[in-house]
Amino acid sequence: MAQLKAAMSDTALEALRSRLTGPVLTPGGPEYEDARTVFNGMIDLHPSAIAECASVDDVRRCVECAREEDLELSVRGGGHSVAGMGLTDGGLVIDLRRMHSVTVDPEAMEARVGGGALMRDLDATTAPFGLATTGGRVSTTGVAGFALGGGSGWLERKFGLACDNLLNVDLVTAEGDRVHASAGENPELFWALHGGGGNFGVATQLAFRLHPLPRFSLGLLLFHPDTGPGVVRVYRNLMDEAPDELGGGVIYLVPQPEPFIPDELVGTLMCAVVLTCVGDERMLRDLAAPLSRMGAEAELLTDMPYAEAQKALDDPPGYRNYWSVEHLNSLPDEFIERFCARAHQMLVPSPTQHVLFPFGGAMDRSKADYPVPWRHAAWAVHPLAMWEDPADDHHARDWVHDVREDTEPWRTGDVYLNFVGDEGSERVVAGRGLDNHQRLAEVKREFDPDNVFHRNHNIWPAHTGYQPPKPRSG
Repeated sequence: MAQLKAAMSDTALEALRSRLTGPVLTPGGPEYEDARTVFNGMIDLHPSAIAECASVDDVRRCVECAREEDLELSVRGGGHSVAGMGLTDGGLVIDLRRMHSVTVDPEAMEARVGGGALMRDLDATTAPFGLATTGGRVSTTGVAGFALGGGSGWLERKFGLACDNLLNVDLVTAEGDRVHASAGENPELFWALHGGGGNFGVATQLAFRLHPLPRFSLGLLLFHPDTGPGVVRVYRNLMDEAPDELGGGVIYLVPQPEPFIPDELVGTLMCAVVLTCVGDERMLRDLAAPLSRMGAEAELLTDMPYAEAQKALDDPPGYRNYWSVEHLNSLPDEFIERFCARAHQMLVPSPTQHVLFPFGGAMDRSKADYPVPWRHAAWAVHPLAMWEDPADDHHARDWVHDVREDTEPWRTGDVYLNFVGDEGSERVVAGRGLDNHQRLAEVKREFDPDNVFHRNHNIWPAHTGYQPPKPRSG
């Protein structure tokens, strides 16, 4: 890829402004600072211009401008990338947030989703029809980036990954062309969009299969952290036999004030069990019985609409963030002891979360050959550090690294890339599998031979001669 310019010329800027229906924001303008703010407060990048695209033609013109001016190009949907990949320093940002429409066809049980829509937009539109599809565990996540990266969420054990429910995608390519990808049209590109991320173009619209979801219930049980190992073992045994309808996770966290949480627990480290249920409160209570018998310090088991449950579990924006993930095929007692002990090194108080998710169910049973090898792991260990004071940066990062190191004897070696930042090319390959990565590189060569779309977990075009590193096993 040729050397890119660090800034946009005034001439190019004025030409772009004259061609777009949406505004183009630049440094010093009244809305620029808000527009360049993303979820991770550590990200401090200053684009030359942020184009708030309002149409597919706006997107095409931005791609053409970046190519003509040799500008680095980034694509912003939800802005939830922990590495801030939706921004660029000095280049041009295609900001899709104005393209956030969602339409539902209840008879076909499909939703068409704009490239800038958030999970809350999708959930709110499907809810009146009693329908849903697998979404992110945070309502402010961008739908496109989430799904193109595979899409792991609360409903995956019942309905599969988000990418399993992807029906088609409209893209603007690096040449500015409009391309439709589905099982019958550009099928190799469609395959690549099931885990290959934003490497192949700008997703301006996506269609998803929807599922009936008439009832949903949510559980949260808080336990003293010293009882954590016993709690995790009971939860492990519960999930080993659980129906697909039950999901959730164990999360060491610091509770905030809520009506059902005693005041003395607020601001202290607790071991929480989150239970998500595709069913009503009665079903949830029956399934949760082994945990309820353990005597939680606080307990909430209730019917709650899925869209509301999604928002109830949101992470707060604006904090400094550093995350990662490792996957395990089993959850031995020795690892459980390590996992629980490591919670005591978390920054407290802070919004940091020390997370253990169960996989399995429908996502594991799928026979699809999509580039998401991690779908067959049994558990995900997800250290999610969030803090406020830059003086705590080293502590937070070191804690995340230590959590990953704790998994070393048991980890699978693959990785869900939506949960990580820039961890090097080996991890990028591990997120898709070596054979899949090579196949993806061929698709990249066809649709983005100059690697215009590289602000992502990047796949180099095959013709460059680049040989991806073989990921370490385990």
